[in-house]
Amino acid sequence: MSKKKSASANPADMAAGMPCPCQSDRLYSDCCKPAISGKQPAPTAEKLMRSRYSAFALGLASYLIDTLAPERRQPGERGALKRQFRSTRWTGLRIIDVQAGGEQDRTGTVEFEALYISAEEPGRLHERSRFRRDDMGRWYYVDGDAKFLSGSAN
Repeated sequence: MSKKKSASANPADMAAGMPCPCQSDRLYSDCCKPAISGKQPAPTAEKLMRSRYSAFALGLASYLIDTLAPERRQPGERGALKRQFRSTRWTGLRIIDVQAGGEQDRTGTVEFEALYISAEEPGRLHERSRFRRDDMGRWYYVDGDAKFLSGSAN
């Protein structure tokens, strides 16, 4: 009798011993997993941004919703994310600039470029994301100025 993988296996747990999707050159278990699992909130805006990228790459809608500023959450958010997960594969991340967003800051901005493949065509998301830290020290993604560009980066 063969063992089948559970259909409910958590991608975040399966990725623990692999390189982190955020391309930090660290293992996922030592990089984004503590934030995504809820064991240790992201201490900076950049680390939240990296963990959100990893959550997109791993298809973890709950974490993306939980780390979105409450006033920005929309009905149907989970379904929209799950549809996006089925049609998009995230393949790379490059941090371009970070302004504020440290452990003592209230706000921060992270500019990044994320590579993806959607409908068998490569693309790039260039975004300048804004983050806010609450009174408990937890960071949230507020919004961003995003451009979707066709083709991969050179």
